[in-house]
Amino acid sequence: MGKTLWDMEIEHDTHAFDVFSAEQADLFTPTTQSPTAARQALYERFKTRISHNPALDRTLVSFQANKKQPIFNWFAYREGFSAALVRYLLGKLHPQPGVLLDPFAGAGSALFAASASGWDALGVEVLPVGVYAMRGRAIAGRIDVSEFAEAIKRLDGVDFAAYYDGAYSLHHIAITRGAFPPEEERQLVGFIGYCQHVIRDEDVRALMLFAGFCILEEISFTRKDGQYLRWDARSGRSQGKRPFHKGPLSPFRAALMAKVRQIAHDLGAGTAQRSLFGCESEAEAFSLTAHTPTVHEGSSLTILPTLGAESFDFVLTSPPYANRYDYTRTYALELVYLGYGEEKVKQLRQAMLSCTVENRDKRAQLQSYYVSLGRQYDFDLIDATFHQQEALQEVLGVLEAYRAQGKLNNANITRLIHNYFYEMCFVIFELARLLKPGGIIALVNDNVRYAGEEVPVDLILSSFAESFHLTTRHIWTLGRGKGNSSQQMGAHGRTELRKCVYVWEKA
Repeated sequence: MGKTLWDMEIEHDTHAFDVFSAEQADLFTPTTQSPTAARQALYERFKTRISHNPALDRTLVSFQANKKQPIFNWFAYREGFSAALVRYLLGKLHPQPGVLLDPFAGAGSALFAASASGWDALGVEVLPVGVYAMRGRAIAGRIDVSEFAEAIKRLDGVDFAAYYDGAYSLHHIAITRGAFPPEEERQLVGFIGYCQHVIRDEDVRALMLFAGFCILEEISFTRKDGQYLRWDARSGRSQGKRPFHKGPLSPFRAALMAKVRQIAHDLGAGTAQRSLFGCESEAEAFSLTAHTPTVHEGSSLTILPTLGAESFDFVLTSPPYANRYDYTRTYALELVYLGYGEEKVKQLRQAMLSCTVENRDKRAQLQSYYVSLGRQYDFDLIDATFHQQEALQEVLGVLEAYRAQGKLNNANITRLIHNYFYEMCFVIFELARLLKPGGIIALVNDNVRYAGEEVPVDLILSSFAESFHLTTRHIWTLGRGKGNSSQQMGAHGRTELRKCVYVWEKA
């Protein structure tokens, strides 16, 4: 397959992206026309496709609806959507099972819910945290429940600290150092050593280690909060004007035993297979064994171009949003647990779809990669489509003017928006190529706003889709949109942004 974008990344240089480059700034000179004219024209083009879908709400189109479902609530992957949403979209848009693709698979909601409904499913995920969660879920579907229950009994009375082995110690990065009380971290590392040295059954060992992975936030001084880890005042980290108090921290042993017993209970229930995979019938649960999802670990930017054309009937996904959330920071504890050090985390951050102010431009890497695949023509087409999207260029011009005036709270926001849409243009081209005639793409995303300026993500991405010969059937909105941040409300008032499910079809 040749070099990947990861392989071709230049050495990390923290000074390389402190300011938006002069060359890039020249591309975004505002026009003399109305600063919203192109966006208004794009809205007029798509407004008949925009409609409120009363079947959708924020609970369904988020992790919230998974909280009561076994395995989904073992590990709180907050960026995922619900299995109920997957069943709704498949049932409404493509009732006949076929082959499904999720190019941003997360923790696997789409893959496993589709598999349970008889679909063959393939996912791509670059964040090791999601891949690990999907592997844990796959193991849960095949594990010998009695063996796992016996292994839990054997944990009683075990002094995990006695199994402490430096080979399994956590190699902390700057943003996780001091995350656990020292005695609890020693118990955690000792538990890893116990699993590796004592538990012989590979599936039981893997599910036990997954249980440890699931409780990291619970036993730490941290709490996931949007794009950050919030630190409890007891951590010793510097605090802001309003120190955060998380409440009682769970001791490692108590948290671990609660988690493994929860898993055992869910696995041992009389309808375990049906409830585990969110199935509504025994037939759906049985079908799962014949449709185990396939997962590719890596970037969709490098994996999608290698897949065969017209291979999929349905694409269901939710890409990262253009909202500055850095998942390598949000899930830093889990990455450290999986053995990721400082340099690997930096590389991972750059390999992910650009959605933070730290992501570098991937144009040169993408061009080199497409040339290596013999697809220079496709690269040129995608590149031109991006630059010809007038509403997007309008947004970039306005944001760049704001940057020059000091109105952006980070000088690299314009670059974030540029890189995000540039890479999504490549993703959408590949999805159109991979979709069978008559196939459907359903994509969940939010619009965003910076310095009061709305970025109509739904309309721009739908414009890309139509440039690649897809038809926009629906832009379904939720009854209640997404509010802007407290900082923006103070400066620009309280307004809502569309939170949508886009539905595109290939003729």
